[in-house]
Amino acid sequence: MSPKARSVKAETRRAFDVEAYLESTSPARKIVHYRPGEVVFSQGDAAADIRYLQKGAIKLSVLSQIGKEAVVAMLGPGDFFGEGVLAGQLIRIGTATAITASSVLIIDKETVVGLLRDEPTFSSRFISYMLERNIRIEADLVDQLFNSSEKRLARTLLLMARYGESNPQRVLPKISQETLAEMIGATRTRVNFFMNKFRKLGFIEYNGGLKVNSSLLTVVLHD
Repeated sequence: MSPKARSVKAETRRAFDVEAYLESTSPARKIVHYRPGEVVFSQGDAAADIRYLQKGAIKLSVLSQIGKEAVVAMLGPGDFFGEGVLAGQLIRIGTATAITASSVLIIDKETVVGLLRDEPTFSSRFISYMLERNIRIEADLVDQLFNSSEKRLARTLLLMARYGESNPQRVLPKISQETLAEMIGATRTRVNFFMNKFRKLGFIEYNGGLKVNSSLLTVVLHD
């Protein structure tokens, strides 16, 4: 048995605290801090671990062969990413970039595989997260196919604010209108128009940051 495997086995003998595990370090995992704008990993990098965002905000993007970038997700505290390695992914298929100062836990693949196999609490947490994200991806697709750019922008802002979750994040990290435009498939001009409209209606506020009010939900629900 390898040293890493023995380390995992020793840890799982004790009552397992998932939150404590995801906030601490060991030989099989480390915490790395990133400045705003710093790349966490790049598209094409070798993939050998899974990441967990402890605090901050991270943008996931993909670059096409003709050099066009598309933002595919905005991550917040409590999100896993880079999990494709568990399905045999050898290289990163996208780029992860810190939007704000961020702390990321890096867990090697072997350790995660051992935890998923031996620790039901961790396995339940990880699988629940992946299922929730799969549901969100399906909803994103429906959103892109059937909703207007105004509704897509409102839904994106609400998702970033984690509306409906136990710990909503009403004040969002700094994000450019260009990035929002990439996320919803619209132009920056359209995003600017709708952001001004939302502000005038009191759905969002600018006060040292972008504050999203729950009233923005009316845009999403309106037919």
